[in-house]
Amino acid sequence: MISPLKIAVAGLGTVGGGVVKALTARRLDLTERAGRELDIVAVSARDANKARGFAHTNWTADPLALVKTDADVIVELIGGDEGIARQLVEAALESGKHVVTANKALLAKHGKALAVKAEKNNLQLKFEAAVAGGIPIVKALRESLISHGIHSVKGILNGTCNYILTEMEASGRSFAAVLKEAQAKGYAEADPTLDVGGGDTAHKLALLSTLAFGIAPDLGAMRVVGIEQITPADIHFASEFGFRIKLLGVSRRSHDAGQGWVIEQVVHPAMVRARSPLANVDGAANGVVVDAGEAGPYFFSGRGAGEAPTASAVVSDLVEIAQGSFTQVFGRPAARLAKLNAAGAGATQSAWYLRFEVLDAPGVLAEIAGQLSQTGVSIESMIQRGRAPSESVTIVMITHETAGAAVERALKAIAASDKVRARPCMIPMEAA
Repeated sequence: MISPLKIAVAGLGTVGGGVVKALTARRLDLTERAGRELDIVAVSARDANKARGFAHTNWTADPLALVKTDADVIVELIGGDEGIARQLVEAALESGKHVVTANKALLAKHGKALAVKAEKNNLQLKFEAAVAGGIPIVKALRESLISHGIHSVKGILNGTCNYILTEMEASGRSFAAVLKEAQAKGYAEADPTLDVGGGDTAHKLALLSTLAFGIAPDLGAMRVVGIEQITPADIHFASEFGFRIKLLGVSRRSHDAGQGWVIEQVVHPAMVRARSPLANVDGAANGVVVDAGEAGPYFFSGRGAGEAPTASAVVSDLVEIAQGSFTQVFGRPAARLAKLNAAGAGATQSAWYLRFEVLDAPGVLAEIAGQLSQTGVSIESMIQRGRAPSESVTIVMITHETAGAAVERALKAIAASDKVRARPCMIPMEAA
């Protein structure tokens, strides 16, 4: 039999521990699948004495020391887009070692440069675990759905946000109340900003965009809106219109007469039809819809985080390396990844859900409708709730399809009115 694939694991948290356990518990089966043994020759973690449920092998506190071992592959599970994680991945690739990582932040920021380095040295840089946990979406976009090209990718990519929105809908409680509960249960971090602000979804979307469209990861060109401003009222009204609210990462290609093909990348809360596949991804699950042109739409769903699903993705990458398969990091030569030709700000074409908190006074509705009309926004349907002179009432509208920039201009003017008591809410209606 071929000599074993020697593996060093940096980071023994939830995922790293899961990888070690999986490689140990399923050693014989994985050896058969890989055609060679998968041996852990070294591990790195900050605390050697922490109980983890497995024995340590050649432990070191310094992750960079793993590069000096005889490992063939470094598994980087430290996290972070700079610091020791970046140093370790770069050092591994410079030392002739393959890399498997779950670090979406690192790849979203430095993915092209790292991929160029890997391919120049005939090394593998694999990252199935970096996007949507155990869902094999990276492999699907890189290798499977390539014959007719990709038109769009959209997905629920953050389990924390999906859990919060699902619980808000089920219980009628506020964002703040459900977030506090999620933190108590361990579903949300003590500092949840990266999750609820959309940053985590943005990192993952940048990688999906690169795989789908052959562009270098570009976070700077991405519009990112989180879920902090979503209210129980928005969720209730969405249900009345036959929709559910989900935080989506969306990347799509469209033709602009002046620029040719452009790519729009956006992370935002969106209303999706209640009977669509994405609308029925609940709790901490993830889901991705890919429009592969003539090949048709494809829907992927599953657990997007946690020990077992994420470790499963890491182990899958390790088995492929052990088998000797070679794939370009992003499915095409990394040096040729194109600079993003980004769609303009506010380019999203959609119907829009609009919510206004206004004084119940004569002329308010006419003023709102007039401002919308001036920017070319037409109204498809409307709901007004409450009747309370001198107090706030809620007006909800659904527009016909129009560019987001036109709606934003109207809302800016409407928000300046002394009859408007809160910042208007604007949510796109995504066909999903």
